[in-house]
Amino acid sequence: MKPTFRTARLLLGLMAAFAVSLPAYADITLGASVQETGPVANTGRYYRDAYQFAVDRINAAGGVTVDGKKEKLALKMYDNQSDINLSVRQYVQLLSEDKVNFLLGPFDSSYVLADSAIAEKYQIPMVQGGGASNQIFSRGFRYVFGTLPVASDYFGSTLQLMKQLRPVPAKVALLYADDAFDTSVAQGTEPKIKAAGLDLVMNQKYASNSADFGSTIAELKSKGVQAVLVAGHETEVLNFIRQAKSLNFDPLMYSFTVGVPSADFRHALGKDADYAFGMTPWLPSTTLKDRWFGNAADFAAAYKARFGYAPDYHAASAVADVETYVHAIEAANSLDPKTVRDALARVNFESLYGPIRFAATGQISLPQNVIQIQDGKVVEVFSDRLLAKPQYPMPGWAKR
Repeated sequence: MKPTFRTARLLLGLMAAFAVSLPAYADITLGASVQETGPVANTGRYYRDAYQFAVDRINAAGGVTVDGKKEKLALKMYDNQSDINLSVRQYVQLLSEDKVNFLLGPFDSSYVLADSAIAEKYQIPMVQGGGASNQIFSRGFRYVFGTLPVASDYFGSTLQLMKQLRPVPAKVALLYADDAFDTSVAQGTEPKIKAAGLDLVMNQKYASNSADFGSTIAELKSKGVQAVLVAGHETEVLNFIRQAKSLNFDPLMYSFTVGVPSADFRHALGKDADYAFGMTPWLPSTTLKDRWFGNAADFAAAYKARFGYAPDYHAASAVADVETYVHAIEAANSLDPKTVRDALARVNFESLYGPIRFAATGQISLPQNVIQIQDGKVVEVFSDRLLAKPQYPMPGWAKR
């Protein structure tokens, strides 16, 4: 029997009712643009791999509970090729064309500074663990959250340690790249050096990606600098150390904002990496625990087994970014961006990276642990107290 017009309408009505009753969310899609290629790819890979690792692990455990249903996370990720302008365009595409639910961030404060403006314009949250510059969080933005400590305090614990060293390295030089992160580090470090009673004899900005530090090292030697604090990128730090050796520059100590926690850094320099001080808000201890990986040490082992290299704090902060969304979405019981944004502002949980709780600015607070490479290994030396004996003063290159 052929269906009548009335029957057809009834069938259409039933189909519509059935469609409405289907789950409202097929996937919860997190979008990101990261440096998979180009000059910054060595660090960008931490974010690419850690985002995927976290999404896979959370999905394997059942996903995210929204409105009584288990929903899976999906990841939409682009390679920005270490190009800020391309990164901005990709974030626009993620929101205007791909219609992702929420945003994860890139690496590098300069990228986050530009990309987070897209999140703010569209009023879609961005949780990122790749940018720490104070500039990111001083604009009154409501939709950007960060899981790296404040850039202006990166050398704070290092300066506390320096006051306890004997002899005290009183003549200090501060070198920093001309990007958003390193400028924030320098602006915060300069007054801390003076407050510590140390003599800032050299305060010098250099161009990002600089390869030649010869004239700078000559000036450091002429001024009798005893401690060098460098805020820069890993390739710059590698160049600085190699040229310090070739020019026989022997300060009592040097410390770097990046590189020292990384196995690649130690591999690149070999024995020449020894004695370098650095900092990290994260080490893979068994005391840091979460819902999905067990503890930070287990996470580090599983990460290395999967990707073939050890994670550092960049990877741990990236995992924490994904976990933060799960906590916020489940607390909000919604995928509405504004509702989730408000839930993000209230999150307070323990992660494998550390405690996640955002200040009013949108940034978390974590202590920077002072570390040093000793005999090829990363040793935690100082946090708020001395944890291990520093190898100090650094012996001259001829005596190593």
